[in-house]
Order: sequence, then C-alpha cells, then structure tokens
Amino acid sequence: MNEIKRCAWCSDEPIYQQYHDEEWGVPSYDPRHLFEKLLLEGFQAGLSWILVLKRRENFRRALYNFDAERLAEMPDSKIDELMQDASLIRNRAKFNAARDNAKAWLALDNPVEYLWSFVGGEPIKNRYKAIQEIPTQNELSLRMSKELKKKGFKFVGPTICYSYLQAVGMVNDHTIDCHCYAC
Repeated sequence: MNEIKRCAWCSDEPIYQQYHDEEWGVPSYDPRHLFEKLLLEGFQAGLSWILVLKRRENFRRALYNFDAERLAEMPDSKIDELMQDASLIRNRAKFNAARDNAKAWLALDNPVEYLWSFVGGEPIKNRYKAIQEIPTQNELSLRMSKELKKKGFKFVGPTICYSYLQAVGMVNDHTIDCHCYAC
C-alpha cells in the first residue's frame, strides 16, 4: 500500500493533514482568507499551529468571521468577554492586535495586491529536500515585517511573516518529496 508522502512537520491528525493538503502553500487571493490567516498567525505567536487550527472555528465565531470592518470596531467590552472564553487563546495583547490589524487592513487601498507585491505577484517555489533546510525567516519576511509594522500592523514579526507567506501560498515550502510540492 502506498502511503501519501507529506512534509515532515505534518502529524497524523486528520485536521492537520487536511490543512496541509488543501490549504498550506496553496496560493490565496481571497481578501477574507488572507486577513484571517494574518490574524491567526498572530495568535499562534509562541504557540503551536495545531493549537490555533483546532480553535479556528471558535476564532471565526468570536472575531465576526474575520470581517475587518466589524472587527475594527470591536469594543473593549467584547475583548473582556473573549478573555473569558476557554475555547480561544486568551491573550489580551493578541486580541488588541487583531482589532488594530483590522484597522490597518482597512487603510490599505488593495490589501491583496499589496501583500502579493512582496513576492512580485507570483508564488516563490523553493526546492527543499528536508524540513531542516526551511528557514523560519528570511530577507523577504524581514522586509514584509518592517513594512507591515510601518502600516500599523502588530504581531507581524519576521517569523510570523514567513509562516504567513507559507500558509497563504506566497511561498511554496512543501519539501520536494511531498505530494503537494507539484500542486
């Protein structure tokens, strides 16, 4: 029996495999999806992605389905309420950053075009053989981090930016032996 070969970081949990196979590294041009992933990457800071992934639906519910206009107006009382919700990652700084990031997102003329401009509008396809070769940040993510911070975004350090680039398919870091590499 032939097993599907995936990137080494992907565990055998079905939710993780589905994310790996159907979303991670797949180029996204959908503004709501790009915004959602930016916020979720911020919530991941210091934590594992699987923790965020398992709470994703809860975040969608709590953060107005990642509607930037509604989120930008989220009152402090709503953040207080969310801080009591055990189904979320309860970190006030991250919730405040989500609200600030919604405001920064809305200030962009064309968020999709702006974000994709960091890679010249085309995905970068790397050729890594092993997970150990894949960087956690690079010059591109450093530049992206600096630019996003200038625009008022928070929780967008170079490591978060690199994870974001991978997650939304701006960078394809599937290892070359992974069945998703050629996708």
